[in-house]
Amino acid sequence: MAFVLFFVFNINNSKMKKIINIFNVMKKIIPFVVLIALIASCKSYNTNATINNGNDSALVENDTVSISSDETDYEIIIIEPGFNSWLASTARPRGFHSQSYLEKRNILLVQAWNQRNLQPYNYDPNLYELRIDYDSRTDYGYEVNYKLYNYFLYFQLKYKQQLTSFIPRI
Repeated sequence: MAFVLFFVFNINNSKMKKIINIFNVMKKIIPFVVLIALIASCKSYNTNATINNGNDSALVENDTVSISSDETDYEIIIIEPGFNSWLASTARPRGFHSQSYLEKRNILLVQAWNQRNLQPYNYDPNLYELRIDYDSRTDYGYEVNYKLYNYFLYFQLKYKQQLTSFIPRI
């Protein structure tokens, strides 16, 4: 600190006056800069970038898939953005897998899902929010099994998860 004081005292008067003038100008400018920064940071941003053309219910309807079977009284409701379009465009067509194949895979996938649901400290609780009640002795029909299996595929691919030893692929 003594070095700094010695250095300041050795500056001639004209240089000292310039430095003092600069500090005085800075004292006047800094509050305005801070005020402008505060005003700019208070700007509200629209986080909803989806264009819905005034129809708020259309967004929920498009992202909600109700899985039900005409043969049975069972229904699954999936609310997942993008799943409906993925199912229509990317998933294997109905009839590609047999119902018994889908049931066997769904049993394994539901068990893995429910295990992760019970371990919120090990797995992201935002991904595995709800437990899935799937009884292997119940015949849910082809449509329910088809859409549930494809939801598991979509979920694993989208969130980079692997529920079973089977690698999710289309």
